[in-house]
Amino acid sequence: MAAPDLRSELDSLLLQLLRDLEELEAKRAALNARVEEGWLSLSKARYAMGAKSVGPLQYASHMEPQVCVYTSEAQDGLQKFWVMRASAQTPEELGPREAVCLSPALRRRKGLTKTPEPESSPAPRDPLNWFGILVPHSLRHAQASFREGLQLAADMASLQIRIDWGRSQLRGLREKLKHLEPESA
Repeated sequence: MAAPDLRSELDSLLLQLLRDLEELEAKRAALNARVEEGWLSLSKARYAMGAKSVGPLQYASHMEPQVCVYTSEAQDGLQKFWVMRASAQTPEELGPREAVCLSPALRRRKGLTKTPEPESSPAPRDPLNWFGILVPHSLRHAQASFREGLQLAADMASLQIRIDWGRSQLRGLREKLKHLEPESA
């Protein structure tokens, strides 16, 4: 590969790396804002409901995860993270049999006798129910803020992997360029 080709590849890689770093910084700022917003909403809920009404004593004895973090390899070979609700299934698990499952009432009404396969685990319950039936809006807002923050954290992890890969590619191209320049001079 010629030195001018390497320089243009180096420039484009450097520009992509700078765009990724700028995006990472924006996501960090957004994550900090979501977490701050979540804690503020949580403190408002504690104030509205009473300090002892929102705390570890109200946690369920058996907790189920609400979300799962999945990883996959993207087309460029880099690892990507994403957050999915625990009750949802990954695309590989979805199939035609899930599309034809009907509710028991609908089966009785249509006269179908086939019963669907039992689910492996019931859908996780909303943790807000631990704090009562009528929870303040600020508690729901805190939950939403923390969920958004979790998605941002997964995006940031994927972006950080891409940045690390870009930095290693940049080092490799610089080394190639150093070896080619003394030969061409």
